[in-house]
Amino acid sequence: MSRADAEGSQPPIDLRSDTVTRPSAGMRRAMADAEVGDDVYAEDPSLNRLERRVAELLGHESGLFCPTGSMSNMLGIGVLVPRGKEVLCDAQAHIARAELGGHAAWFGVTMRTWFTPDGVAPVDFLQTLATADAGPYLVSTAAIALENTHNFSGGRVQPIAALQAISEFARGAGIAMHLDGARLWNAHAATGVPLATYGRLFDTVSVCFSKGLGAPVGSMLVGPAEVIDRARVLRKRLGGGMRQAGILAAACDYALDHELPRLAQDHDAAAAFAEAVGTQAPEAIDPAGVQSNIVRLDAGALPAAELVERARGRGVRISAMGTAVARAVTHRDVSTADARRAGTIIGELLAADRH
Repeated sequence: MSRADAEGSQPPIDLRSDTVTRPSAGMRRAMADAEVGDDVYAEDPSLNRLERRVAELLGHESGLFCPTGSMSNMLGIGVLVPRGKEVLCDAQAHIARAELGGHAAWFGVTMRTWFTPDGVAPVDFLQTLATADAGPYLVSTAAIALENTHNFSGGRVQPIAALQAISEFARGAGIAMHLDGARLWNAHAATGVPLATYGRLFDTVSVCFSKGLGAPVGSMLVGPAEVIDRARVLRKRLGGGMRQAGILAAACDYALDHELPRLAQDHDAAAAFAEAVGTQAPEAIDPAGVQSNIVRLDAGALPAAELVERARGRGVRISAMGTAVARAVTHRDVSTADARRAGTIIGELLAADRH
């Protein structure tokens, strides 16, 4: 079945990820007009301004632009955790599941994980899990890494009170804190908690511009100036030094001005999608649990990969996140009406299989 045949002449509704967005016309103009220089020589004015801007937004001294969120996470962990020590993180964290073991491969960092059904970091358990000085026989904890929003739990927003309690404990224990804030913008949009309030709870913070903000490339690591100086050396060692990266910085600047203020619209679209699914197949989703722009779907007895293929045949693109779990992510290129229509289609597919 062709795309045109799938749902009449309508183009497919692509909910695989918020990374599929394309730069808007305004963003492309900003990129074309960007003032540039050689960033390895620290001479790109557009990128220098962006690094200062984002660091200030997140309550930190300095920033470092990276091509990808995986790189900025690896640099953040790499500067906080000495070789042979551990970072504690959720078993479903992006740094544990989706960065191809880079933390161990490049920096000799081990991981010890916890698991919670909803992705919310367990304050009390973390205090028993972390051991800053484990002596000569066990692995010592150098850092705790949290993720906000939590991707694999369905865009879960970490409660600010829990983050504050964990940060207070870690600082008292001499343990560093890293935030994978790839979608921290969404947490901010969902809660109204200032970005700097989130950022100051952590020693290093990674944020991404190429997801909900719609830029084509880019993430940023922020932290104290001395820490970011060390991260800059590691970035070059990994081959991440860039030249006229101001073209990319201009896209990110544009995104902060024009896309950050509209993120709540993506959350509304996700809620509409979930409600439409739940109307047809209530066993697959709890619409009340949708907190940002990611929706987890329980495929039931239908393999998630098969659900993905059936949905594609109906003009809707989603992702399989395991054998029985699928995911839909709303973004700037999908309207609330399209999200609702996609949810109705997915709900019909799930309901037909269950009956």
